[in-house]
Amino acid sequence: MPVARIYTIKGRVQGVFFRASTRRVAESLGITGHAINLPDGDVEVFACGEPAAVAQLGEWLHAGPTNARVERVIARDVERPAPAGFRTA
Repeated sequence: MPVARIYTIKGRVQGVFFRASTRRVAESLGITGHAINLPDGDVEVFACGEPAAVAQLGEWLHAGPTNARVERVIARDVERPAPAGFRTA
């Protein structure tokens, strides 16, 4: 049964291809959702998919792409319908 989780990633995560890299990883895992920049400098990732795939993405988010410096990842489960595809904004 699919799960839905929102991750808030804190640190140096904007301007380092975090969203594009997250999209690539999410799509390879069959996850739908989004990765968006937040006004405070954080990135929000909404991930919907099989529990193991969402967990794998969550692990990846703790490191992120090469130039990112992730300081903290906050995860919370949500009840939202799964969107089609994965978008960045």
